[in-house]
Formats: sequence, structure tokens, C-alpha cells
Amino acid sequence: MPPLPVVYLRLPNWLGDVCMSLPVLEALLAHNYPVVVCARPWAKPLLSGYALNGFVPMTGKWLHDAKTLRAYKKQHPAERVVGLSLPDSLSSALVFKWAGIPAAGYKDDGRSWLLKWPLDKPKSALHAVESWYYLAHQASQIWQHPIAPTVMRSLHLAGVPDADPKKFNLDATIKNILIAPTAVGLHKGQVKVWPHYEALTQALKAQGHAVYMCPPPNEIAEAEQNAPSATRLEPLPLLAFAQLCKSVDLVLCNDSGVSHLAAAVDAVQITLIGVTDVTHTGPWSDRAECLGQLGQWPSLQTVLHHTEQRLLAK
Repeated sequence: MPPLPVVYLRLPNWLGDVCMSLPVLEALLAHNYPVVVCARPWAKPLLSGYALNGFVPMTGKWLHDAKTLRAYKKQHPAERVVGLSLPDSLSSALVFKWAGIPAAGYKDDGRSWLLKWPLDKPKSALHAVESWYYLAHQASQIWQHPIAPTVMRSLHLAGVPDADPKKFNLDATIKNILIAPTAVGLHKGQVKVWPHYEALTQALKAQGHAVYMCPPPNEIAEAEQNAPSATRLEPLPLLAFAQLCKSVDLVLCNDSGVSHLAAAVDAVQITLIGVTDVTHTGPWSDRAECLGQLGQWPSLQTVLHHTEQRLLAK
């Protein structure tokens, strides 16, 4: 049997997708693969709880990234090196090819010639978590050190401190709700933000609950426009924000990075669906409840009813 290779793991570029990639990272580490993560710089502190062999920042500019990766590989020689590209993009495969790292990945986007091991996607449609894990399992079989064949129905982000309501000055005598009334970009030309956050905030506050939001700096203006009555907390680093999700009674958000980060810390959450397919990108957690469906947002009354039910169950 050949020795365990060092795996250069290219993660996706978005927060939610990185969270949904965690089972792949954890399975590789559990099988004692040395893992070098290749991802956007913001992912490094997010993954600080994992025993990585290294981290190579990716900018999205393929030639710059290829040079960075090639230099890192030269500075860290290993007997056997392989790559695993979770993104389907042509550029992610091109970076591995140019850096001299034989890589596995899905065949999409005409990139088979760039990959050492171009793999077919599964015939049945899978959730993103399952699809990436399937890819990793197939690749690990080729490398002759297979990871576990099935993925668990949960995420786990290592390194997040325990829930601590006092740290965030939350009132323990009432229910504390964290909303995320923003979502970056459009999905197939459609806005990904549920349209009733302000009405929901006012209704919950009238019932005696506290409603908070904690948007990143670039989303503050949009958040304050969408839910001006919510109490805005100052922006937090990702791990601290994850701890906040654990510390409140309920996270209420769109199908976005917040939903997947909340799932990764096993927070109680309600995710509002209107323009995405929950079977492919919904939160990977049994503690997440999804309301709405592709093409139809849930009504304000529906969300209020389910919010009260979840709060009563806490």
C-alpha cells in the first residue's frame, strides 16, 4: 500500500460552502491524511480549531494562486502529494495543474484534461454536503486510503467556544433571537432575502422577546434598512459570531452563510426559503427548520407561528 499522501484541499469560496465542506476535511483528518487547505484568507481563522498541515491563501486570480501554491509545495516537500478540488471551476483545476499537483475533481466545465483523476458526478441529485463527500470518498479510494463511505447528518465546526450569553450581554430572563436580514448577491437573478424582517422584528419585540442582528461591516447598511427595529451588535470575527449563534435561543436567517454557520455549531435555527432549492443547499442539521420553498417565500404569520413554537420548545 502506498504511503498516505499530503492532500492539498481546495475549498469553495463562500462561507456557507466552506461549512458544508467540513465533513470532507474532518474525514480526511480522521484518516490521518496530512491536509493543506487552499482557501480564501478569511477561512484560516475559521478553521483554526483543526490540526492542519498548512494553509495556502487563494485570491481567485489563478496565475497568482498557482505561483503561491507552487512556491508553498517547493518549501514543504513530501514523498507523495495529491490535490482535491471541491469547486467545479476551471480555474481551481488550472491552479493545481500549474502548481504541479495531481488532482481529483468533478469533470464539470471542461476541465478533465487538467485533472489527474476527473470523476463523474453521482447520477442522482445530492445535497452539496453529500456531493462533496462523495467526491472525497471516490478520490480517497483511488489513493488507496479510503475515508468512511457515508457522511453523518450533522456539521461540526471545531474551535468554537461554548455558549456564553453573558459575553454578548444577552438578557437571560427573556428569549433572545438573532436575525440575519441580508444575503450577498443574487441567486439566478433573484433576491435571496425574505421581505418581512422588520414586521417580524416588531411583532417579536411586542411579545417581549429581544431581537438582535450582527451583520459584517459591508452589510450593515442593508441590514439596518431591512430591519431597523432590531438591535445591531458590532461586527464579530467568524468564530465569535458562531459562538453568538450558539448563545441565542434562535437564529432566524435566509438560506445563506449564516444558516450554514449556525448548522455547523448545532444552533437552533429557522431558515427562510424562497429562491433556492433546500434539497441541495439547505442547512445540514436536524435542528434547522426550513420554511418556504423554491419560488414561494413563507408568509409573516407562518414564520411567527413557527418561531413561537421553537421558542416554547427551548
